[in-house]
Amino acid sequence: MSSLESAGRPAAPNRTLAVAGVVHAVHDGYTDLIYVLLPIWQAEFGLSYSLLAVLRGVYAGSMAALQVPAGRLAEKFDGRVILAVGTLLSALGYVLAGFSGGAIGLCVALALSGAGSSTQHPIASAAVSRAFGDASRGPIGTYNFAGDVGKACLPALTSLLVTLMPWRHALWLVAALGLIAAAAVALMPRIRIPHHDLAGPARRSLGDRRGFALLCCIGGLDTAARMGFLTFLPFVLQAKGAALPAIGTALATVFVGGALGKFVCGWLGARLGVLRTVLITESATVALILATVALPLAPTLLLLPVVGLALNGTSSVLYGTVPELAPAGRVEHAFAVFYTGVTGSGALAPILFGVVGDAAGRSWGVSCAAAASLLTLPVVILLGRRLVPSHGRAGA
Repeated sequence: MSSLESAGRPAAPNRTLAVAGVVHAVHDGYTDLIYVLLPIWQAEFGLSYSLLAVLRGVYAGSMAALQVPAGRLAEKFDGRVILAVGTLLSALGYVLAGFSGGAIGLCVALALSGAGSSTQHPIASAAVSRAFGDASRGPIGTYNFAGDVGKACLPALTSLLVTLMPWRHALWLVAALGLIAAAAVALMPRIRIPHHDLAGPARRSLGDRRGFALLCCIGGLDTAARMGFLTFLPFVLQAKGAALPAIGTALATVFVGGALGKFVCGWLGARLGVLRTVLITESATVALILATVALPLAPTLLLLPVVGLALNGTSSVLYGTVPELAPAGRVEHAFAVFYTGVTGSGALAPILFGVVGDAAGRSWGVSCAAAASLLTLPVVILLGRRLVPSHGRAGA
C-alpha cells in the first residue's frame, strides 16, 4: 500500500503523478530556459563561452549541492511544504535575473533559482515511486515526460516573448508560472514516510549499493553529454545561419523529442531491460551528436527531434532503476544522491567543454559531449551484469 496519505486515507496515485508532473514541467522548463538566454546574455554583456558555461554551471551546481539536504528534510517534514517553497524560490531567481546588470547578478539569480529547483527531483520522484510501488517504472517515465514538456514549452514561449518585449520583461512573465506551480503542490496528497517503510523489497545488500554507484556513474556521463551538447547547440545553429527565433524553435524540437524519448523509453526499459535500452539510446546519441556538427542547417533542424529522443531517453530508464537499487530502501535519499551526481556532472561538464570550445572551437566542444556518451557503454554493460541475477529482466 502506498505510503502517501491524505487526511488518513490512502492517496490517489494518479493525483500524485499529475501534480508531480506539473511541478516537474515548470522546474525543468526553468532549467533549460537558460539555453535560449545564453546568446542574449552573450550579446548584451559580452561573455565568453567559458563564462556562459559558468552561468549554466552555477544553476546546476546549486541544484546539485542542495538535493541531498532537500531529500533529508522531506524524510522529516511534510515534503509538500519544502517542494512549494523551492518552487517559489526558483521563480524568484528568474525575477532577480530580470533585474541583473551583468554576470555577477546573473550568477546570484541563477544560484537562487537552482537552489529552489533542488527540492523538485528528490521529493516528486520519490512521491511517484511510493505512490505506485513496484509498478512505478512506467509512471516515472510519464513523470519525466512531463518535465520535457516543460523543456519544450518554456524555451519556445520565451523565444516568442523576447521578439515582442525586452528579455527582462519576458523573464518576469515566465516567473509567474512558478507561482501557479507552487499553488498546485497543495493538491498533492500529504507525503508521509513511515520509519518502517523500505519502499520495496527488504533492505538491499552491498551488491545493490555497488550497482547503485554504477547507476550514478552512468547518469553522470549521460548528463554530461546532454548538458554539454545543449550548451553548444545554440551556437552551432547560429554558425550555420539560424536566427534567434529559429534557435528557440530548434531547441523546442529537441525537447519535444526528448519528452517523447523519456515517455517511450521509460516503458521500453520495463520490457527490454536496462542494458538493451540504454545501449541503444547511448549508441544513437553518439552518432546523432556528431551528425549535427557535420550536417548543414536544414538537415540538422530535421534531425533534432530524433537527437532529443536519444539524448533524453536514457534518463527515464535510469530513474526507474533508482528505487530498485536504493540502499536500505531510502528512496528519497537515493533519488537525492542520484540527482546530485547527475546535476553536478551537468554543472561541471559544460564548463570543461566550454574551455575546449574556447581553445579549439565549438565543434570540438560538441565532440566532447559525444565522447562522454560513448563512455557510458562499458559501464552500462557492468551494471547489466549485476542486475541480471537480482532483478531478472531488468538487466536483460
